[in-house]
Amino acid sequence: MSLYDVIIRHGMLVNSTGISQADLAIADGRIVAIEPELGGTSKEEIDARGMHIFPGVIDAHVHFNEPGRTHWEGFATGTRSLAAGGTTTFFDMPLNSFPPTLDAVSFDDKLAAAQASSLVDFSFWGGLVPGNIPQLEELAQRGVVGFKAFMSEPGTSDYTAVDDLTLYEGMAQAAQLGKLVAVHAESEQITAALARRARAQGRSGIRDYLASRPVIAELEAIERAILFAGETQCSLHIVHVSTGRGVRMVIEARMRGIDVSCETCPHYLVLTEDDQERLGAVAKCAPPLRSQEEQNALWQQLIAGDIAFITSDHSPAPPDMKVDADFFRVWGGISGCQSLLRLLLTEGYERRQVPLPLLATLTAENVARRFGIATKKGSLAIGIDADCILVDLGQQEVLHAADLFYRHQLSPYVSCLLKGAIVRTLVRGITVFREGEPVAGPVGRLIKPAS
Repeated sequence: MSLYDVIIRHGMLVNSTGISQADLAIADGRIVAIEPELGGTSKEEIDARGMHIFPGVIDAHVHFNEPGRTHWEGFATGTRSLAAGGTTTFFDMPLNSFPPTLDAVSFDDKLAAAQASSLVDFSFWGGLVPGNIPQLEELAQRGVVGFKAFMSEPGTSDYTAVDDLTLYEGMAQAAQLGKLVAVHAESEQITAALARRARAQGRSGIRDYLASRPVIAELEAIERAILFAGETQCSLHIVHVSTGRGVRMVIEARMRGIDVSCETCPHYLVLTEDDQERLGAVAKCAPPLRSQEEQNALWQQLIAGDIAFITSDHSPAPPDMKVDADFFRVWGGISGCQSLLRLLLTEGYERRQVPLPLLATLTAENVARRFGIATKKGSLAIGIDADCILVDLGQQEVLHAADLFYRHQLSPYVSCLLKGAIVRTLVRGITVFREGEPVAGPVGRLIKPAS
C-alpha cells in the first residue's frame, strides 16, 4: 500500500480540460496520483468535500518593491497576500525595488531577499532600459523569465523608459538569448504632451488625467512594439492591455506569424472610468480605467480565448503617495493581488458564466506555458508541483480592509462582495494558508524557465 505525504480527498478538480471529482496524492512536493477513489495512506489527509480544487494561480506581474522600498510592500507581506488569494507563484517586476533588477548583482540581491521572506514560489523579470543591453545576457543566465521595458515613463527616477533604438536593439539581443520582452505599451510622446497641456491650462483632476492617456496612445505603442518584434524575431508580451482593440491587434499579429501575447488585469474587467471618479486615487493606474464599452469588449475577447492570461499588476505605495490635489502627481498603481481569483469568480464565473476551466487556464496553465515552466507549474497533473487551492464556491464575503495582508490596506475592492472563499493554499504540498491565516514560514523557491 502506497504511503503519501498528503492526500486531498473528495474534491472537484478544475483543469483547463474540465472538472472531475477525484482524490489527489502528493509526495516529495509533486502530484503523484489522481484517482476517483485513491488507495493508500498519508501523513496528512485533507477532506475537500464540497470544494473545488484549482491549480495554484501564477501571477506573472507584481511589484513587491524589495529590496529598497519595503515600506511600499516587500516579499513578506506581498506573498502572504498572494497565499491568501490562492496564488502560489509570482513573477516580480524589475522596477520599484532599489536598485532595480538590471544586472546580475541586483538579481542576486533580490533573490536573497525573496528566499528570506517569500511564502510562495517566485521568478523575476529583468529590466530593459537605456544602457543595460550588455547586462541582458547575465540576467538571462541567472534565469529571468524575460525583460520588461516601458514605452512611457514609469514614474520613478531609477528606471527609465526605452527609446525606440533601445527597444529595437534590446529585442534583437533578447531574441538571441531566447527570452521574451514584455512592454508597457503607451506612447510617451502622446501621453506626456497631453499631460503638459492639461496642467498648463490648470486642469489636474481625475477626468483630466484619464483624457491624457487615451486609447490611441496604447494602440500606437502596441503596433510599434509588434513591428519591432517582427523585425527582430523576438517573442513579445504586452502587459495590462486595457482595450478590446489592443487585444485584436495582438491576435492579428499572431495570425501574421509574430510570437506575441497579451495579458489583462482584473481592474480593467471590473472597474470603469466612472468607478475611477467614485473611488479616486486608490484606483489610479496606467493605462487608466476605460469606458464600459471598452470593458465589454475585453470580456468578449477573454471569453473567446484571445487573451493569454490575467495578472494583478499589484503596484502598491504608502498612503501619503495616494494623496495630492493634483491627480497627475498621485502614485499610479492598484493593490489587488490578494483579490485576483475571487474577482474572476465573481465577475466572470458568477455574473457572466465564464467556465471554471477557462479561469484555470487564464490564471495558471497559460502562464506556465508561455514562460516555459509548464513541466513544473500550472495544472493538476501527475509530475507537476503540488500547487493547489481549495475553494468553497458556496461562500461569498464582503472584502474588508482588515482582511488584506498588504503592508498598506488600500484597495479599490474593499467593500466588494466577492464570490468564493480560499479555504486552503498549498505550495508544493505544503499548506501555507488555511482558513484565513498564513500557517507556514518562507518556503518559496526560485523557479527558472526551461532553457
